Amino acid sequence: MKPLISEEDVQAGVTRMARQVSACYEGRPLTIVGVMTGSLVLLADLIRRLELPLRVGVVQASSYRGGVKRGELAINADMMPDIQGRDVLLIDDIFDTGHTLTQVIALMRRLGPKSIRSAVLLSKLGRCQVDMRPDFVAFEIPDEFVVGYGLDYRDAYRNLPYIGVLEPADLVDDSA
Repeated sequence: MKPLISEEDVQAGVTRMARQVSACYEGRPLTIVGVMTGSLVLLADLIRRLELPLRVGVVQASSYRGGVKRGELAINADMMPDIQGRDVLLIDDIFDTGHTLTQVIALMRRLGPKSIRSAVLLSKLGRCQVDMRPDFVAFEIPDEFVVGYGLDYRDAYRNLPYIGVLEPADLVDDSA
């Protein structure tokens, strides 16, 4: 594995994002919803840096079941707080093709929030397949398979404090 973003740079990026979010909401109450499981590390670090009245919840959304190829998205919103009439910030680990974020936002819009914005730790360059971009992005990265700081490969590497790139030899081909 080769390092891509150091632990120190990750923390600086989260701090920058927290400042941007705080400036956007100007002290107004905010409901933050993290997309499990990849966003949990970012969610924890970000909310500790926000000086806003907060409510926090999670939504489970997954399209990668153990591999690297995207499948059908499954969304479970059972642990998400009531968002009707509230400003909502949806947190995810990575913006790749954009399908997960757009589908979760579409689900959330049906629940009547006052506003919805999105924040991601990483945005992968050249991969977007949807007509939207996250409102807050800590880092833009090349099109490589990354792990660490919440991102996993087959449920490993989430605990790394930095972002690393897995080499092609480390990835199992799921097309067979």
